[in-house]
Amino acid sequence: MTSPALAIARASAADWVELTKPRITTMVVFTTLVGFVTASAPVDLALLVATLVGTALVAAGAAVLNQVIERRTDALMLRTRERPLPAGRVSPLDAAVFGAALSGLGLGVLGWLAGSLAGAVAAATLGSYLGLYTPLKRRTSLATLIGAVPGALPPVIGWTAARGALDGGAFVLFAILFFWQVPHFLAIAWMYREDYARGGFPMLPVLDREGTLTARQAVVHSLALLAVSLLPTAAGLAGGLYVAGAFVLGAVLVLFALRLALTRDVVAARGLFVASVLYLPALCSVLLAARV
Repeated sequence: MTSPALAIARASAADWVELTKPRITTMVVFTTLVGFVTASAPVDLALLVATLVGTALVAAGAAVLNQVIERRTDALMLRTRERPLPAGRVSPLDAAVFGAALSGLGLGVLGWLAGSLAGAVAAATLGSYLGLYTPLKRRTSLATLIGAVPGALPPVIGWTAARGALDGGAFVLFAILFFWQVPHFLAIAWMYREDYARGGFPMLPVLDREGTLTARQAVVHSLALLAVSLLPTAAGLAGGLYVAGAFVLGAVLVLFALRLALTRDVVAARGLFVASVLYLPALCSVLLAARV
């Protein structure tokens, strides 16, 4: 039988892990891996490990600090009110120290072992995420586009760590991640728009009650994503098989966005969300296969 003290210790450990948003951090690390491998020939394994560890620490720290900043609005929303901070299981001060330590350690690892440029890109990612996107979420629906910038930088961290330079390939990967995020987050905002309204976040689906503008933006950015996802071939990073895979994946995502434009309901929004969640790792896997 588990003792109460052990149960509390386990719950506390789970809370600290939850603060780092493991699923999002894992995706950040994966896209960093894609950037590194795409830029490498051959792969320096020690450098890759240092880059992924440093990026994981920065991403985890950013997630913690974001929740410290948003703890009061998280308490107002049904889907976030049981998180460790709004629920009172972790104090804001402890979480802030934890998040700052993770972020600082991650930036140190990147700057020391992966190169100053990779460290600078990671610092820009952290700063724009916490200093621009997080506060602007409560002020403007344009925060989704602003937040897509730090969200698109992880593959650039990987690229700059591998090559020590910013060039065309890094911008191609950035563009893919940037345009992917818009339909992805619009779908989430549609699914939870009542909750976002309760928290005081002026997300586009909260303001656009009929959903016309939201659906249009989802379609436009899905089409843009389809176009930019073909650029790795033009940049010499992949061949014909990648083009075929990217086109099929992009076309499917566009179809889900068009479905949302036609029906403008939660079911279609959820379909677009699921399609976007499957799209990114699938596209990245096709690109990795083209490079290996």
